[in-house]
Amino acid sequence: MLYKSTRSDLNCSSAEAVLKGLAADGGLYIDPAVMSMEFDWERCVSLSERECAVMVLSTLLPDFEDMEGLVEKAYSGKFDNECIAPLVPCGEDYVLELFHGPTSAFKDVALSMLPQLITSARNNLGMEQQVLILTATSGDTGKAALEGFHDVPGTGIVVFYPEGGVSPVQRAQMVCQQGANVKVCAVRGNFDDCQRGVKEAFAALSGESEKVHLSSANSINIGRLAPQVIYYFTAYSQLLERGDIELGDKVDFVVPTGNFGDILAGYYAKLMGLPVGRLVCASNANNVLYDFINTGVYDARRPFIRTSSPSMDILVSSNLERLLFLACGGDDEKVKGWMAELKKDGVYKVDKATLENIQAVFSAGYTDEKSSLETIGRIWNEEKYLCDPHTAVAFSVLEELKKEGLCKNKCVVLSTASPYKFPAAVLSGIGGSSEGDEFSQMDELCAISSVPVPKNLSGLKEAKELHLDVIDKEELTGYVRAIIQQGGLG
Repeated sequence: MLYKSTRSDLNCSSAEAVLKGLAADGGLYIDPAVMSMEFDWERCVSLSERECAVMVLSTLLPDFEDMEGLVEKAYSGKFDNECIAPLVPCGEDYVLELFHGPTSAFKDVALSMLPQLITSARNNLGMEQQVLILTATSGDTGKAALEGFHDVPGTGIVVFYPEGGVSPVQRAQMVCQQGANVKVCAVRGNFDDCQRGVKEAFAALSGESEKVHLSSANSINIGRLAPQVIYYFTAYSQLLERGDIELGDKVDFVVPTGNFGDILAGYYAKLMGLPVGRLVCASNANNVLYDFINTGVYDARRPFIRTSSPSMDILVSSNLERLLFLACGGDDEKVKGWMAELKKDGVYKVDKATLENIQAVFSAGYTDEKSSLETIGRIWNEEKYLCDPHTAVAFSVLEELKKEGLCKNKCVVLSTASPYKFPAAVLSGIGGSSEGDEFSQMDELCAISSVPVPKNLSGLKEAKELHLDVIDKEELTGYVRAIIQQGGLG
C-alpha cells in the first residue's frame, strides 16, 4: 500500500508517511485505495475496543509490525474510563465522550497512539536522527501532543499556540509541561498564523540537518488521523450492544469542526463500509466550512472571531485538502490548483461534481456565541448533562437541522473536551458565577453540577510555569532553526 501526496505523484510507505508528516510539495499524504477499500466492518464492530483499534490501524497503516503491542502501549492505564470513548445517552441522542484521556480532550485518542507509531517507524527504518515534532495548536492538540511525546527517546516536540487565543486552562496545561525534550512557544497571532508558520518551517528547514528530522503531530500527519477513525466504529458497536440499532442501520454523526480532521475520520469510516448516514460539520462563528459545504466556495478572507470554543477558531482547515482529493476522484492537479489559489488569493471554488460528492455525505450548520451558551444551559437543565462549548455548538446545530427535517437516523454528537477546560463559559451557560480564576471556576462548577473535576486539571493549580517564550508570527521558522542548529531537544 502506497501513500501519495494530495498534490502530486510523490509517494512512500505508510511508515514513511507517518515519519514525514507533510509531503515535500506541501501536500498531505493519503492512500487512494481508501476510496475502494475492502474492509470487514461487520466483524470490526463485533470486536472489543482494543481489537477494533488493531484491525482499523493495521488496515490503514499496514507497514507497522506488532500493531497489537503498539495499541496496548498507547492506551493501557492512560484513560479514566474502561472504555476509551464511552457512548452516553442524552435525550433522544447520544454523546460520544472523547475526553477521558490524560489531557481531557479528544486528541488523546490519537496522540496516545502517534508516539508509538513514530517510534516504531523510526526503529524499523533505521533512522538515527532525532524526530522533531512541530505542532500548531488551537488549544487541545498542544497538550495532548506534549503528554504523548514528553521524554520519548529519539524525539523532541515544539508546540506553538496563539497568544491569548486559548483558554486559561489550555494554556496552563501547556506552559507547565515537564520533559527534557519539550518546548512551548506563544505566537502573536491566531491559530492560522501558527499553522501557516509550521508549514513554512517544514518547507524551509526539512533536510537542513543531519541530526534532526522534522515531523508533525497535527492531523496533517496520517498517523494522527488514522486512530481517530477507530471511535466511529466503537460508537456504532456500542449502539448495537445497547440494542438501539440493528446491524446495517445508518447512524448520523455531528462533529464540532475546526481543522476538519475529526470529521474526516468519520468519512474514512464510511469509505471503509461503516453505515454512516450524514456527517454534520458544526461550526461556531468562524463558519468558513459551513459556507464551503453549502456553496463550494472556500473563502478565508473574513474576520477572525475569538469565541468560547477556541479549538474551532480556524479559517484555514488543513484536512479539508484530503476530502477534496477524495471528492474529485484523486485528481492531484485539481487539488494543487485549489491550494495555490487559497495561498495566493485566500479563496477557491470547486467544480460542480466535486461539490455534489461532498454534499452527498456532509451537511453543515453553525451557531453564534449566544446560542452556544444557551445550549449549554438547556442541556444541563433538561438532561443534567454538562457539556463544553464545542459540544454545545454541535448540539445547537443538530437541533436546527432536526427542525429542517434532517438527521432522521440515530444521532451521535462527538464531545471533544471536558467542560472543565472551559469553566467560565460553562458556568455562564448554566447560570453560575464565573468570577475568580479558572481554578475557582472549576470548584464552582463542581459544586453546582457534582461532576468531578478531572485529576489532570485540578492539579494544575500548583504547577510551575516552565515555558514563557513569545514570538511574532514571522519569527517561527527562525525559532525552529535555532533548535535544529543545537541538535534538537533533550
